[in-house]
Amino acid sequence: MAITDWPEDERPRERLLKQGPAVLSDAELLAIFLRTGVAGKTAVDLARELLGEFGGLRPLLEADRKRFARGLGLGDAKYAQLQAVMEMARRHLHETLARGDVLESPDATRRYLSAHLRSRPQEVFCALFLDNRHRVIAFEELFQGTIDGASVHPREVVRRCLHHNAAALIFAHNHPSGVAEPSAADHAITRRLRDALALIDVRVLDHLVVGDGQMVSLAERGVL
Repeated sequence: MAITDWPEDERPRERLLKQGPAVLSDAELLAIFLRTGVAGKTAVDLARELLGEFGGLRPLLEADRKRFARGLGLGDAKYAQLQAVMEMARRHLHETLARGDVLESPDATRRYLSAHLRSRPQEVFCALFLDNRHRVIAFEELFQGTIDGASVHPREVVRRCLHHNAAALIFAHNHPSGVAEPSAADHAITRRLRDALALIDVRVLDHLVVGDGQMVSLAERGVL
């Protein structure tokens, strides 16, 4: 039976319009993105099959082009469409963060940093540069490393602070292993950066370690 033959209150698109996207399952959300099924399968059937094949929604969304395009009912056009949607979501988070006071929007800050760093295959060390009212001036990726580390140079961080005339910073980096627990090296570089930036009267407000679905604040751990 085609989805158009289902009762209206069971159709994913109609349910989304009436009740909002949060009530839909992963398969129903994916079905709306797919729009149509394939021979013998509705869009919802196809979505369920794809979720099983890829191992869930996140692995499907993060699949590279070659892997994604092999999926039944997918292809380059769907891949391009998905990448555009995901990039719009990232830019929305960035604009939301840039417009507000970062300290009054910790959830927005964490969502943005998680979206930016969570799926990176190598370690990336970033900074949010803030003015004296803790509003965002700029976001920069400062250093990139291998799968298990990044070389962080306090002198370069100081130089970028002076360039932006920043009064405070929030640092963040990812652990490609997916485990957000800070290492001894994370603690050490946080203290080095704090001490170096104190010489130019710039405060380090936090250093966030991003893992797979979790984030650890070194400020909350008492390192800062």
